[in-house]
Amino acid sequence: QVQLVESGGGLVQAGGSLRLSCAASGSSFGFNAMGWYRQAPGKQRELVATITRSGVTNYADSAKGRFTISRVNAKNTVYLQMNSLKPEDTAVYYCKARILGEYDYWGQGTQVTVSS
Repeated sequence: QVQLVESGGGLVQAGGSLRLSCAASGSSFGFNAMGWYRQAPGKQRELVATITRSGVTNYADSAKGRFTISRVNAKNTVYLQMNSLKPEDTAVYYCKARILGEYDYWGQGTQVTVSS
């Protein structure tokens, strides 16, 4: 059974930093692309950043220059380092992992709240 467990969310002041972690397990095929998405109240879920198994990254414009995604393949873990946080970054952040190039699994989400 595939499981993704996120951690690292919390409350931080504007300008502060947080580091999110997502540990994936349960796939005998490993995990292809992994990524972070977020959903603010009343808004659709949106891409934050993704990273392939080989380390190729992709960022939303809102994340470029402030957030860094990384992963440790041996641990099936993906990280999101978030710096210079803004109130508009407040959202539930979800981890996603893809198996065999087409099957997507989601974590339960972790709340990030940035106060002004």
